[in-house]
Amino acid sequence: MVSDTGSASAVCSAGRLNEPRAALVEPQADGAPRLVNRLTVEVIREEWRVLDRWWTEEPVNRRYFDVVLESGQQVVVFHDDERGRWFSQRGA
Repeated sequence: MVSDTGSASAVCSAGRLNEPRAALVEPQADGAPRLVNRLTVEVIREEWRVLDRWWTEEPVNRRYFDVVLESGQQVVVFHDDERGRWFSQRGA
C-alpha cells in the first residue's frame, strides 16, 4: 500500500501523463509530416482535426496525425494552428 505524502507538490512534480512536447517536424506540401524529430514518417495511420473552445480567448485548433516512424515507434504529432508550432505525444 502506498502512503499519502500529504503533499500536493508530489503530484505537480510528476507532471501530466502523456503531456505534449515540442517536436521538430518537417511537413510535406499538404501539411502532413514527412519527418518527425529527424526520423522519416513511414506510415500515417490516421489524421483528424480538433476545433474546440472557439468561443473563448484560448481556442483550440489542432491538426493531429497518428504516425509510425522509421524506427517503428508510434507517435501522435499535432500542429497547433493557434501557436503555429508542432508537438508530439507517444501513441498507444
